[in-house]
Amino acid sequence: MEFIDYYKLLELEKSASQADIKKAYRKLARKYHPDLNPNDKEAQAKFQQINEAHEVLSDPEKRKKYDEYGKDWQHADQFEQARSQQQQSGSTGYGNFGGGKGYSYSGDFEDDTFSDFFEQMFGGGARNSGSGRGTQFKGQDFNAELQLNLSDVYTSQKQTFTLNGKKIRLTIPAGVENGQTIKIRNHGAPGIKGGPKGDLFITFNIINNTKFKREKEHLYSTEEIELYTALLGGEVTVDTFDGKVKLKVKPETLSDSRVKLKGKGFPKYKKEEQFGDLFITYKIKMPSNLSEREKELFRELQKLRS
Repeated sequence: MEFIDYYKLLELEKSASQADIKKAYRKLARKYHPDLNPNDKEAQAKFQQINEAHEVLSDPEKRKKYDEYGKDWQHADQFEQARSQQQQSGSTGYGNFGGGKGYSYSGDFEDDTFSDFFEQMFGGGARNSGSGRGTQFKGQDFNAELQLNLSDVYTSQKQTFTLNGKKIRLTIPAGVENGQTIKIRNHGAPGIKGGPKGDLFITFNIINNTKFKREKEHLYSTEEIELYTALLGGEVTVDTFDGKVKLKVKPETLSDSRVKLKGKGFPKYKKEEQFGDLFITYKIKMPSNLSEREKELFRELQKLRS
């Protein structure tokens, strides 16, 4: 997998603070967001890389590993463990990297050079020590973003998309949330020295293309009702996510009154046939362009009330 310099990608120096990283990420994420660049595959790929860079550099522990081990930062723990075991055995068999001060990586290796470095450390070095095989490492994980509309995830669906030239078929359960990440095993980069493949992590970017506000499995909406209906009661037709329903309005209903429609919310993730609730807030619509007769009647009502 081609090495991507996360600092250059976010237009930052390696000395950048967390505030600098956050600021740069927000600026570039807005610039390359799929909503602002529809049908622009290059912008979408850039947006995905920016998210990946932010995910690593905004996490102090991941950033430290990235600064030290470059593209192989995800293998840092394995490297340290293997190095410790070799040092305890009293024979490295690697030659002297780092001028006798251990095997630290300063970040100055080029991509291929550093991969060769790991190859020597865990491949040729292990063979020289007589083990007969190199230490195996899991391949690098891939990160991808999948953009869907809210209406798309109301029901389970199958999606096919292409990543690095390979078609991946994915069943997306109903109720998946914005920002949720799922893991697909063995769809990452090939392992090192015959190790297992990495995994693919897909983060969902859910765009709300509806009138409803979503909070997990619950939905919220606002419906206007006529003043006369609010005062005297009646019946109104309201939208739900899967169609229209009729509701009875109680007499003297106040503005901002809320009613709950049980089971008319969003599907619960991976809980078949279980739904949240829909909460509807009534807003009273005031009459306009009153006729003289209507004004006269309202004045009579005003006198009665006083």
